[in-house]
Amino acid sequence: MAGLTLRGIHKAFGDTAVLNDIDLDIADGEFLTLVGPSGCGKSTLLRIIAGLESQDRGSVSIGGTSVDHLRPHERRIAMVFQNYALYPHMSVFDNIALPLTMTRLNLFERLPLMRQLSPRRRRVMDGIAREVRAVAEQLRIESFFHRRPGQLSGGQRQRVALGRAMVRHPQAFLMDEPLSNLDAKLRVHMRGELTELHARLGATMIYVTHDQIEAMTMSDRLAVMDHGNILQLGTPAEVYERPATTAVAQFIGSPAINLFPAHVGPGGQVELLGRTLPIDVRNAPTPELTVGVRPEAMRIGGGPCAVTCRFRRRENLGSESILQFDLAASPEVAVLCRVDNSIPIPEGEVPLAFEPRDCHVFDNNGRRLEVESRNAAGRDVRRASEAR
Repeated sequence: MAGLTLRGIHKAFGDTAVLNDIDLDIADGEFLTLVGPSGCGKSTLLRIIAGLESQDRGSVSIGGTSVDHLRPHERRIAMVFQNYALYPHMSVFDNIALPLTMTRLNLFERLPLMRQLSPRRRRVMDGIAREVRAVAEQLRIESFFHRRPGQLSGGQRQRVALGRAMVRHPQAFLMDEPLSNLDAKLRVHMRGELTELHARLGATMIYVTHDQIEAMTMSDRLAVMDHGNILQLGTPAEVYERPATTAVAQFIGSPAINLFPAHVGPGGQVELLGRTLPIDVRNAPTPELTVGVRPEAMRIGGGPCAVTCRFRRRENLGSESILQFDLAASPEVAVLCRVDNSIPIPEGEVPLAFEPRDCHVFDNNGRRLEVESRNAAGRDVRRASEAR
């Protein structure tokens, strides 16, 4: 396995820039997820790493060596596609063995008539069979070697595609939304299998998805992308707890974060809908602010930090519910609150309270601000954006 380094990767299709000078370091053995909305450039970046697409400028290095001049098969990278790209006329065994037969047998030895005539071919195929069986045992797919892809379930086809990638002993695995075609239950199962496979192989994996749950549950680090830029790079906990921008805050987290318009009050504290919050923002570059609060951090009831809302509807998730409200001061603003199902459903206008430490404060450009929460006596009780 090997680490990867991307420097200044830029790509445009016509007049449309898809990637804007991307810099990224991926450690040897790391599971990194590129996550973002459709069209943000994550799949294009993956294809550039694989050599399936060429960048307009910038460089890709694998294991400290530039691979910009190498063709895809020379980069020793395995890619697992969304549709698995299995050959429907070939058996599971032949699909997995294909990368090895293409590299270890010459053109004549791959012809059907040579199967019985070439002693060398038999020796090579015996070695390939041993390697294929070893990979199949890890993935638990050796029992359907003779089936064709059309006779397999989605999860089984996924494992076959992984086996074909693993048998090459690549320097890195690239996965482009490999679970998107599976049903919800199977996706959960395959997330666990991929995580266990990464731990077992210690492999470098770069995973592309628009599903934030996949990104949060599987990754060592994740890179949140939008409009061809990496908005934030960090561990799932860092990105969730300390989003760098409002765009990251809105994309990561389910349900989405609540965002309220606010401004800097006369005393240098956040003023939200006419209420002064015990949060110091004296160093804010502009008076306009946005305050973000996660739905799970809100509770029904009053307090020093609260907004008045009108109940709209409830989404029952089984053990808990998502309550949707309209902000009383601005009915077009939806406010979400995650609660236990034992909480009675409110009626009419109710206050929704939250703690100062649960507030994410952003400037008018959507960038996270360093703020201080204060208690009633004005003493600093928490620095919300101190570096980890």
